[in-house]
Amino acid sequence: MNPLVSIIMGSTSDLPVMEKACQFLEEMAIPFEVNALSAHRTPAEVSDFARNAHQRGIQVIIAGAGMAAALPGVIAAETPLPVIGVPIKGSTFEGLDATLAILQMPPGIPVATVAVNGAQNAAVLALQIMAVGNPALQEKVIAYKQGLKKKIVKANEDLAKLEYKYKV
Repeated sequence: MNPLVSIIMGSTSDLPVMEKACQFLEEMAIPFEVNALSAHRTPAEVSDFARNAHQRGIQVIIAGAGMAAALPGVIAAETPLPVIGVPIKGSTFEGLDATLAILQMPPGIPVATVAVNGAQNAAVLALQIMAVGNPALQEKVIAYKQGLKKKIVKANEDLAKLEYKYKV
């Protein structure tokens, strides 16, 4: 089984955030790989990865990075694949620095960007991208979205049972 999604992070300290993407893809039975690559500390390896990912069958790359957050953009510059950037909250600017670094890409080098620490949404978006023209994956997306709706319906049923003196 070859991976369809590649989850990349700048260092293993990002794993607690990026694990949400792993968990979602695991739940959806989507083959994926996980690696740590640094745009600043291992630039040659990042370049090699980005140039060759599509030849290995990867369809979407999810790249998480904090602070200067160069990793998603560096990968996007050298791959024909869609790249989804996950800005990771740092200690100084609460992830705003990473968000702006990932958002502000030059023309021709797009990086889709999710919320700070939004690795799960990155995985959902990766699935939605792969589902275009793939009915089996489209069904997984539809079932997932229906599951979200059911959770809210159930939450409202539970809230209706709360009793307070002034609750109408």
